[in-house]
Amino acid sequence: MSIAGRLVLFDLDGTLVDSSPGIAASVRHAARELGLPEPTPEQLRAMVGPPLQDGFALVLGVPASDVPHAVAAYRGHYAAGALLDVTVHDGVPELLDALREAGATLAVATSKPEPFAVRVLDHTGLLPVFASVHGATLDGSVRHKDQVVAAALAAHPGARSPVLVGDRSHDVLGAAAHGLPCIGAGWGPAEDGELTAAGAAVVVGSPAEVPAALTKIG
Repeated sequence: MSIAGRLVLFDLDGTLVDSSPGIAASVRHAARELGLPEPTPEQLRAMVGPPLQDGFALVLGVPASDVPHAVAAYRGHYAAGALLDVTVHDGVPELLDALREAGATLAVATSKPEPFAVRVLDHTGLLPVFASVHGATLDGSVRHKDQVVAAALAAHPGARSPVLVGDRSHDVLGAAAHGLPCIGAGWGPAEDGELTAAGAAVVVGSPAEVPAALTKIG
């Protein structure tokens, strides 16, 4: 299938950028604020990608009544500068340029709060590449991947054969909720087999492999 005219949605954390240092520092800060044990490397990796509220509850076991406190502590630290501790994955700028030159429409669909996502994209120089950016709301009413995918689709009505590129199982499931295939970004922090088990149409090992995967996916 031709890439021209297709809507290609991208997850942000773990897919376009490695934001794990800033996320980890902010999670550690929140844990200290709540008197929690130091998060393990496995827990910190698991915090990259899912909605923040869900990560604190499910990964760190924060009681529901304390989740708002944890989120506030995290965001205070993150917004103060940790969100800029981020690097673009090798090959991503070249991928985005190639897709745009091939006539694709690019958009971001992330569970990161939209204002933070825009700051990260602007800081890394990626923002002008995207036709739109869709993320979580700060009040948490929109935070799950299916919700931000819905917002992206609504912004591009009649989009041809949309597809999502993402690095975690919730990306695959959020895309599937709208009948979209997901290309698994195997360079992200997912556990071995996670993307395939979730139902990714294909898992690729590098950004350079995405265009060929797109031509094979309807």
